[in-house]
Amino acid sequence: MSHGTSSWLTAKEIADLGLPGLPDDRRRVAEWAEANGWANRTDPAGKPLVRRRAARGGGIEYHASLLPLPAQEALIARQRREEAAAQPIAANDTPESAIIAAKWAWYDQQSASAKAKAIDRLSMLREVEALRGAGTTQTSAINVVAGRHGVSPRAIAGWFADVAGIAPADRLPFLTPRYQGGGKEVEIDAEAWRILKTDYLRPEKPSFMACYNRLADGYAKVNGIRLPAAKTMQRRMDREIDMLVKKAKRDGREAVRRSVPPMRRTVMDLHAMEAVNVDGHTFDVFVQWEDGRIGRPVAVGIQDVFSRKTLAHRIGETENTVLTRLAFADLFRTYGIPKDAVMDNGRAFASKALTGGALTRFRFKIKDTDATGVLTALGINVHWTLPYRGSSKPIERAWKDVCEEIAKHPAMAGAYTGNKPDAKPENYRERAIPIAEFRAHVARELARLNAPSGRRTEAAQGRSLDETFTASYAVSPIGQATAEQLRMALLEAVDLRCDKESGAVKLMGNVYWSPDMVKLAGKVVTARFDPDNLHSDLHVYHRNGDYFGVAHIREARGFFDKASAEQRSKEEAQLRRKVREGIEAADLMQVSEMAALLAEPTAPAPTPEPSVVRPVRHRGQTAAALKPIPQADAAPVVPSFIDDFAAGVARLRIVE
Repeated sequence: MSHGTSSWLTAKEIADLGLPGLPDDRRRVAEWAEANGWANRTDPAGKPLVRRRAARGGGIEYHASLLPLPAQEALIARQRREEAAAQPIAANDTPESAIIAAKWAWYDQQSASAKAKAIDRLSMLREVEALRGAGTTQTSAINVVAGRHGVSPRAIAGWFADVAGIAPADRLPFLTPRYQGGGKEVEIDAEAWRILKTDYLRPEKPSFMACYNRLADGYAKVNGIRLPAAKTMQRRMDREIDMLVKKAKRDGREAVRRSVPPMRRTVMDLHAMEAVNVDGHTFDVFVQWEDGRIGRPVAVGIQDVFSRKTLAHRIGETENTVLTRLAFADLFRTYGIPKDAVMDNGRAFASKALTGGALTRFRFKIKDTDATGVLTALGINVHWTLPYRGSSKPIERAWKDVCEEIAKHPAMAGAYTGNKPDAKPENYRERAIPIAEFRAHVARELARLNAPSGRRTEAAQGRSLDETFTASYAVSPIGQATAEQLRMALLEAVDLRCDKESGAVKLMGNVYWSPDMVKLAGKVVTARFDPDNLHSDLHVYHRNGDYFGVAHIREARGFFDKASAEQRSKEEAQLRRKVREGIEAADLMQVSEMAALLAEPTAPAPTPEPSVVRPVRHRGQTAAALKPIPQADAAPVVPSFIDDFAAGVARLRIVE
């Protein structure tokens, strides 16, 4: 550091600086100091402001506070310039602009109290400059303003030094106080600090004081460790543990997710019936089912994403596949087939009967032999929402209206259950609404919720949901459902293997068959049926989705039922006739004629002759077995069996 930035100066250094109001000769500076009694001056703590120089060469050093006020201002300004020159700056900036920009950036990070003090200091400097403009000397003006505001004249002089050479518009950052830390940070036992952090960052969210007290009464007391004050450790916790880490450990991942602002989506690029939203809702109402049981009904609703109009719904005991399929059938029949469907990954919506074969379906075990679901077969793109994320399903807002307008309707008085166990009404379970009456009430109220104008949705813009949907529906391309598509929607699908002889299929104890199903013997087919009426016809589809035909139920008959036996005889006769017609259509020839045509003589293939013969040698038992047997000179006479027999007979005759 240069001499100009030191707080202690020799007479020669003061002379070399050329400060205003002081001689520029070393000897004359020493005489000035002696004449002004610098040797007897002390600071507020009683320490002398003149001392013997400890460096090599010795001599006397004077503290900078002994200098006249103008000299002090010049010395401080010189020190500021040297500090600024030592700071690195960008290549494209001038030193002055870089310093000013850095100062303003630093000022922007300061507290409100520090900024307020800087403003007060700036106002004092302006008062001093105003007095000087009126003809008052610098020293007198500083003294007057210092007395007016109760500050030290030396402080005001220091502020002037801080802004020396700075434009008035840029003085504020240079006048902001710079506070420094109060000293060395208190030491905390490493293991105790880990225990405190682990205890505090738990999902149970204990208070900091409870964690601190447990630490003090347990680990610290047993090991003789003295802990800092609770406030000190809490400030360190706030300083060292990131807010997101604290939120993740104490509040969970969902709280961290909410730290990101929600995504805003627009529906103005859609039209009516382009996309629908499907969800289930359990009513807070007791109903009585047809068999007399009491329970809370469940609705599966389908809402148009563009207009927010509720298009279809079905009510049942549970949120299941059948209820969802019937709601889609109502939608197809009344409005058509949408392009996209938004639903959650619940069992009622992700079942194979609805979304089997969808590429993005990740529920249940996926097999190549799974039946193609209704939505997949109709080309509807299924979009799965995240679990427990109501904000991703617009229909959740409609369910809020349903709860208020339907469940709490005067017609439901005495049957309302409350929306949670501790919110039961006084007339809890006084009665239950018959299910037929409740279904009519829900249909009526949903229609009423779609009708009123003044809706503030993005698409409605003050219109009703009905008007918004109708206006877009009239000018949009809508896919209409055919009878075959409605059949797919209304009937449940299941994969069955046909009998290997007759081609019949069995479903829930019933047998279904048609004469044409003989072609399907042993194959796997997709059968669509009405689960509410298993005695109705069963529709058979190939695995690739092609429609095969209708299979009729074959009900069990009485043992001596003549009519059923005659019907069976007719079916066999029809089958024989069909086979006969098929054989005639095949235009086959007699087998003997076919054999004669195929019996053409063919010359035998020539036997090849080897060009090289390899000798074959045998060893062991094989060689012994093949060894030739020596022949006798004369062959022994073997008595003939017939001769012996004749001789025996002759002897018997002689005996007689």
